[in-house]
Amino acid sequence: MPPQLKAEMNVMPKVVQGDLESLPPEARDFIETNAKLCQPENIHICDGSEEENKKILDIMVEQGMIKKLSKYENCWLALTDPRDVARVESKTVIITQEQRDTTPMPKTGTSQLGRWMSEEDFEKAFNTRFPGCMKGRTMYVIPFSMGPIGSPLSKIGIELTDSPYVVASMRIMTRMGTDVLKALGNGEFVKCLHSVGCPLPLKEPLINNWPCNPELTLIAHLPDRREIISFGSGYGGNSLLGKKCFALRIASRLAKEEGWLAEHMLILGITNPEGKKKYFAAAFPSACGKTNLAMMNPTLPGWKIECVGDDIAWMKFDEQGNLRAINPENGFFGVAPGTSVKTNPNAIKTIFKNTIFTNVAETSDGGVYWEGIDEPLTPGVTVTSWKNKDWTPDNGEPCAHPNSRFCSPAKQCPIMDPAWESPEGVPIEGIIFGGRRPAGVPLVYEAFNWKHGVFIGAAMRSEATAAAEHKGKIIMHDPFAMRPFFGYNFGKYLAHWLSMAQRPAAKLPRIFHVNWFRKDSQGKFLWPGFGENSRVLEWMFNRIEGKASAKPTAIGYIPTDSALNLKGLKDVNLTELFDISKEFWEKEVEEIKQYFEVQVNADLPYEIERELLALEMRIKQL
Repeated sequence: MPPQLKAEMNVMPKVVQGDLESLPPEARDFIETNAKLCQPENIHICDGSEEENKKILDIMVEQGMIKKLSKYENCWLALTDPRDVARVESKTVIITQEQRDTTPMPKTGTSQLGRWMSEEDFEKAFNTRFPGCMKGRTMYVIPFSMGPIGSPLSKIGIELTDSPYVVASMRIMTRMGTDVLKALGNGEFVKCLHSVGCPLPLKEPLINNWPCNPELTLIAHLPDRREIISFGSGYGGNSLLGKKCFALRIASRLAKEEGWLAEHMLILGITNPEGKKKYFAAAFPSACGKTNLAMMNPTLPGWKIECVGDDIAWMKFDEQGNLRAINPENGFFGVAPGTSVKTNPNAIKTIFKNTIFTNVAETSDGGVYWEGIDEPLTPGVTVTSWKNKDWTPDNGEPCAHPNSRFCSPAKQCPIMDPAWESPEGVPIEGIIFGGRRPAGVPLVYEAFNWKHGVFIGAAMRSEATAAAEHKGKIIMHDPFAMRPFFGYNFGKYLAHWLSMAQRPAAKLPRIFHVNWFRKDSQGKFLWPGFGENSRVLEWMFNRIEGKASAKPTAIGYIPTDSALNLKGLKDVNLTELFDISKEFWEKEVEEIKQYFEVQVNADLPYEIERELLALEMRIKQL
């Protein structure tokens, strides 16, 4: 290290808000060590107040990072550098002593179930990136709670960042500020360090006033040290470290050690016309209508759906054997394109105040616009695309980035469940897996038992999406919708799920698989979807109650011909929707077998192998 850097690294920056001395020793040490390393000009300890939030937004306006959307109340638009628009799986790594702690050792090629980096390589990468990386900027200290403050299921983190966008977004997505520090006391916390990697003065001009360093982007997780270290990207999933990094990758590892589950699942409450209520958790890959399901307006008279969360569930069995779930988040970080009054009326009612929009288009009257918004433009109103160019519908390219987002407070959603912030969590009675499968997979089927259900989750496949950098429409394996988010070896993760059946007194939820996206030979959807999906939820609800009838098939239980309530629906071809083709499923079994053999290899639990063999035998008998 050059000598002048050493001298500089011992100077503590000025604390412009908050009091370092009043912090718990471990928190203070974490801040001081990284402040000396990253050399920001100032340190700002966030208190989470409204006043602070206004200041942060003003700073961003001044820097040209966001602009106010005059059409709505307290809404803002950020346009990013076009090179920083999504999670970057190729640069997202987990650091453990042995590779096998992070991913199974694939038979051939590289693992698709996570990316491992050695401790030595990480050390080098860290030392080339972080020294002096915050020069000229403010280091914000964000104390945050994942889950309601003080809940036995919640966990605390402290994120250090040089991005005001992260501060404003984390205030929406988590419980953040002084109350969290009070709750922390001298307890444990996850250490999160983030830098956009653009020290001042800049070496080259910014694009869209959006600081980032795509060439050196790295999002690293150190589960043994309970640390997350992210460099070079200001985009949500890479910089709001409470989100996927903590709530899934680090939390899934904590969950394994502590005997609970951290899952990429929405949580919803459903109440039948008699006033009886059940809670479901559901795992879908991106772009399978997860937020739409979590906020659904059911078309069935007398049924009610309420939202606990749209993305992440932390679940733990209580002493009575109920699987209790909390939504660790405090906001929605939803994909904007495709969100409309038709697809998700409750999201539309949520997102037009106190929201930060990123990479959507802007209308000349101070509003937002995107593909699938289903709102005709007022005559005379023009659109500026996310690339900051004039846009018209015949431009041939989208006005909003496919992965553009809204970041909105959850409490604004008109159908939030009364228990969404309940510290003990809500009792889960059903778990739903699903994917986007244009062919072969029925509308709904139920697992024969818990082991079979875990197998169904492990065998999930879906058309690939825009949330990460994959292109094109290919059917990808996405076990448990967790493929990009496993915090440890997937084989061990499956063993952990299977072990839930051994919990004393555990009331295991029923497990289902759904596919709203099956098409006919003309490429038309066979099922109307959206609010009509309540009909499928009704069947599941009644299955748990022991009321709905089902018939066994090779892949699981499906509704008997009259069990699905189709009242008022026209032209639904049940035969096609529930067809189980021998030819299709033989190929499916082959694909799954191949995937398990190559990707999970020696770490595949024996029970899952046995479930696959049993499925193969049942398909043979079709």
